[in-house]
Amino acid sequence: MHHSNIKRQGGLQLIRGLHNLRQQHQKCVLTIGKFDGVHLGHQAVIVNLVEKAKALGLASTVMIFEPQPEEVFAPDHAPARLSRFRDKYEQFKALGIDRLVCVRFNPAFAGMSPESFIQDLLVEKLGVKFLVVGDDFRFGFQRRGNFEMLQEAGLHLGFNVVSTQSFKLANCRISSTEIREALANSDFELAKEMLGRDFTIAGRVNHGDKKGRTIGFPTANVLLKRCKSPVSGVFAVEVIIRKQRYKGVANIGNRPTVSGTRSQLEVHLFDFKQDLYGTFIEVAIKQKLRDEKKFDNFEELHQQIKRDAQAARDIFNI
Repeated sequence: MHHSNIKRQGGLQLIRGLHNLRQQHQKCVLTIGKFDGVHLGHQAVIVNLVEKAKALGLASTVMIFEPQPEEVFAPDHAPARLSRFRDKYEQFKALGIDRLVCVRFNPAFAGMSPESFIQDLLVEKLGVKFLVVGDDFRFGFQRRGNFEMLQEAGLHLGFNVVSTQSFKLANCRISSTEIREALANSDFELAKEMLGRDFTIAGRVNHGDKKGRTIGFPTANVLLKRCKSPVSGVFAVEVIIRKQRYKGVANIGNRPTVSGTRSQLEVHLFDFKQDLYGTFIEVAIKQKLRDEKKFDNFEELHQQIKRDAQAARDIFNI
């Protein structure tokens, strides 16, 4: 079965769009959620999900939505993303999930009745046998579907429903919101504790405006697309490129462009000469140096970049 939208890599099968679900995807242990950050709380749920699926001899399956519902309903108020789609994919793969179903969240999907969501999607298309969701999970038209409705349906339709709270570590009080707060307060150690790893921003390097080269500070630029970054300013960073780590200084912010603002990450690597265009890089944020600021002229900017680079080198003792 080779379908362009069904990829199997290293054990994780990606199904993009409900229309790509097939008969062989039936019968699963399923969890549905945003999993933003795939933090330690999420990881605990997923580890349990994988174990449960193995015990029942079923496929462990995660369903996520792209874009996230609030990015469709209230784009101006949607929280900054801790992880983009690719980040989640990599985390789920590392945790041993069998299948990732990515649902395109659009008005048609949002308009599905809660009954249809349960009957047509969960039962018929996914053949769910065991479902793990937050007890605050809402679904279907006008968000009418809730946890109680799922439990009630499960009794009649033959699947178990448990809440994520009961399915993870006792008193695990980690939330994506708390991680966002830690990042906003530049407490990267606390964020790291909750995530179980450094907070990173990853993406492909594209052509920047090349100005940096003229002043001896070439930068690798990553556009953050429509996802709002949870951090902005200038930071001391470690950059992971093909599993190697390099030290550097990065600017993350909303550089005004013709079409409004586009979040961009610009990173200058110390003592590094390779061309990174087109390369996938991961930037781990270690310490904040300062907020973004506007400069009157290029020379002022040049002097500030020099100071930033020195400050980051001092942090790393290099």
